[in-house]
Amino acid sequence: MLLKEIAKILLQNKKTVAVAESCTGGLISHALTNISGSSKYFVLGLVLYSTGTKSQVLKIKKDDIKHYGPVSEKIAILMAKRVKELALTDIGISTTGIAGPAGGTKKNPVGTIYIALAYKNSISVKKFKFSGTRTQIKNKAKNKALLLIKQCLKNQ
Repeated sequence: MLLKEIAKILLQNKKTVAVAESCTGGLISHALTNISGSSKYFVLGLVLYSTGTKSQVLKIKKDDIKHYGPVSEKIAILMAKRVKELALTDIGISTTGIAGPAGGTKKNPVGTIYIALAYKNSISVKKFKFSGTRTQIKNKAKNKALLLIKQCLKNQ
């Protein structure tokens, strides 16, 4: 239902979307392309799992990644902004986080996910703390990202 709503709004408003995913590993892109006709609104989906690819593909400065950390509000913002610019879309959305079960830190425990959305000249970012298994955390992040796209489109 949610995906059909998003697709309908994107198609009616002739809006396009690009995705830069880290911790969700392509789940958002997969979901957005599961609707027939998605090629009219889905332009690009990137899975940037390593720090190096964030720098190479999205031109995020290595110093920024080192300073803020790969799992941070700032990097999520840059990922959303850059994927939108790269794909020339209306919307750019990104995820970065720690799905676990390992990799958590005091600052960013397992389940910490940043989702950023770039639309028009604004960028919003939200920090989430999800619990569950790796798969559950990834799916919760995907679902939240889709809801953020829907909210953005409904509030335009």
